[in-house]
Amino acid sequence: MKKIWDYLWERLVRYALKFGVVGLVGYVIDLSVSNLLWSGALGDGWYETPLGGKFISVAISTLATWFGNRYWTFRDHRRKNFLLELAEFTLIAVLGLGISLACLYVSHYLLGLTSIVADNISGNVIGLVLATAFRFLLYRYWVFAPNRADGFTALKNREAAEAAAEQAVRDAQAR
Repeated sequence: MKKIWDYLWERLVRYALKFGVVGLVGYVIDLSVSNLLWSGALGDGWYETPLGGKFISVAISTLATWFGNRYWTFRDHRRKNFLLELAEFTLIAVLGLGISLACLYVSHYLLGLTSIVADNISGNVIGLVLATAFRFLLYRYWVFAPNRADGFTALKNREAAEAAAEQAVRDAQAR
């Protein structure tokens, strides 16, 4: 049983916990910005609409969570080409945003639940849960996958393999 737990801890749980902390920070940013925009505190504009405010709040929280995930959650698996990593991270975030926006759209426009409470439940609870599960799986197994060719983990593994091969050659020559 301990081997199973150790395997799960190393492969999934450790990342999920860190991802959750980073996500919580992103959630607070998302919630704060969306409610600030929806309240009209910054004046009238497209950003005051349910979808506009949510779009902006998710964009800001996505940048914050990329930094957190890159430099803490998946720091061992981040990639040398950070622009490609950011592009892939953003693609997954946009798809996750689509999930959140779809939940908000259905609630607000199709079901007619137009209060700020309903918008928060649909966009910041239901949409968040669905989008978070989607993002975690794709960030862990695609964007920050340990086997990515330009990932720091793959580079370290190649260097270790090359060092072992060189040592084997030296050992063979010494005989």
